[in-house]
Order: sequence, then structure tokens, then C-alpha cells
Amino acid sequence: MSRISRRALAAIVAASMLIPGAALAAEPLKEIHIDWATYNPVSIILKQKGLLEKEFAKDGIGIVWVQSAGSNKALEFLNAGSIDFGSTAGSAALVARINGNPIKSIYVYSRPEWTALVTSKDSSISTVADLRGKRVAVTRGTDPHIFLVRALLGAGLSEKDITPVLLQHADGKTALIRGDVDAWAGLDPMMAQAEIEDGAKLFFRKPDANTWGILNVREQFLKDYPDIVRRVLAAYEDARKYSLANYDDLKKSFIAVTKLPDAVVDKQLKERTELTHSRIGAPQRESILAAGVALQQAGVIDAKVDVKATLDLLIDDQVPLPTN
Repeated sequence: MSRISRRALAAIVAASMLIPGAALAAEPLKEIHIDWATYNPVSIILKQKGLLEKEFAKDGIGIVWVQSAGSNKALEFLNAGSIDFGSTAGSAALVARINGNPIKSIYVYSRPEWTALVTSKDSSISTVADLRGKRVAVTRGTDPHIFLVRALLGAGLSEKDITPVLLQHADGKTALIRGDVDAWAGLDPMMAQAEIEDGAKLFFRKPDANTWGILNVREQFLKDYPDIVRRVLAAYEDARKYSLANYDDLKKSFIAVTKLPDAVVDKQLKERTELTHSRIGAPQRESILAAGVALQQAGVIDAKVDVKATLDLLIDDQVPLPTN
């Protein structure tokens, strides 16, 4: 080979490194980092049954579990790269994507009514309008926060008309029961516990304004390991179907993790959690989009943001799921 042709070859190789799709393959995967959460009962079964561990044992890939205390924490972990898969509400994932969190929503793990506006048993608060001037516990970046903003908007109010007290969900429940706040944007199972054990009142409910339970993946992880993502979703499907067919085992696993009494768990899992969906389709898109539009009307999302375009970037419904 002549000197000139070698130089030409070197130039071609160097140029190819700049061409999209010409990058080297991702490093072999050693661990999958995934969250579990009490607001995602399917994740508890997935973890308890060791389904991912069994699936990836032959590949020598370890599974690292991380608990998410709320959508905000799952999204923080995803953004930091400390987990690869995270459980959130659809609306929270949308807001995170708008704010630059590079995630993809790929799966539905539940259709919940997991949030409502809650007050103590002796409170005089009975409508959203009664929250004017009141202290309200809320966890920013979560479906309960977005639910609160939308409820206020519907009553002609905004967050400026209340005093938000920023607490993680469990601490918000404690603050309500202690009387440190007047109301709380609740989340199950803490919300169900407050009802059963402390007589707390859900004074504003709107099931349709609870956005779906969504599993998200880091966008780069999906690009680097599409087959791994497919296999994770197949295991999730097994866990979801098992949960549907074996309520007593789901309940037992949930109680083992939460230490909550039967009545509280039944209220969350039997009354307010539906596990019959898995694919992200039109109903999920419409629900998340409606939340985004409402948040834009409330001034939480900048008016310049194209909410629908961002939703299209967020959702990836092309990862195949098992058909059996």
C-alpha cells in the first residue's frame, strides 16, 4: 500500500468517527441500576421475586436496587445516572424532560388514584378555595404537586395564594397529623394510612387528574442497550401479570416492605390501583398532555415550551413487549 493511500485510509477512519452511528459499541454492561417504590407495587414484586436477577444471571449482569421516595427522587437519580430505570408519574416525567432531564418513558406500571388533597379530621377546610392563605405540605416535582397546582387553577387560585411547605411525602403526612400544616397534597400509601389511622379527610379528589404510573429509562442507556431494555420490560410484564393474578401475594409482599396494616394496604391496592395496562398509548399521552397544558396555564411551564413536542420526545413506545 502506498504512503498516499495509507494517509487517505487514516483520514477516512478519522472522519468516520464523526459520523452519527459510527461510534464504537457501548461497553459490556456489568450492572443494571433500577428503582423500587411503594407507589409502584409492581416493582416490589419484581424485586421480591428476583425476576431481573434470574433473567440476567447468565450474562453476569448484576441488579442494583434503589428505593425512590417519590417521582422527584427517581428523576434526580435518573438525571445523575445513579439509576438506569425509574418509576414516576407521567406528568412528573414530562416536566423533567422539559427541564432537560434526558429520559424516555417506555412502560405503564399502574393506573392509580394515588393523590388527593388531604386535611385533618377536625379541619374546616372542605374545598380547594378554602386553601387561600393556608399552609400546604407538598413535594415538588411529583404528581401530588402537579395535582395541587391544577386544583388551585381550577378554583381560580395559584401557589401564590397558599404557603407551600416543601416536604417529602412521608414528612408531609406527619406534618399534617401534627398540625404543622393545614393541608397536604397526599400520596399513597401514606395517604391511605392517614385516612385509616388518623381520620384524615380527602377533601378534593379527581381520579382523572392522577397521571399514570410510568417507567422511565435514561435515554443514553436505551440507545446503548436496547435489548437489555426489552428484557427488563419483559420481566416487568411478568411481575405485573403475577400481581394481577395473585393479589394475596402482592399484598403480603407490600406489607413486608411497608409494615402497614391490612386495611391501609387494601385501600391503596384494591381501591385505588389498577394494574391492567402496560403499553403507553393514546390514553396515557392525553392524560400527560392535559397535565402539561394545565401547568403551562398556571405558569409553572414557560409559555414558549412546545408541550406536545416535548411529550413526543419523552415517550418511546417502540420497545416491544411480550404478546403472550
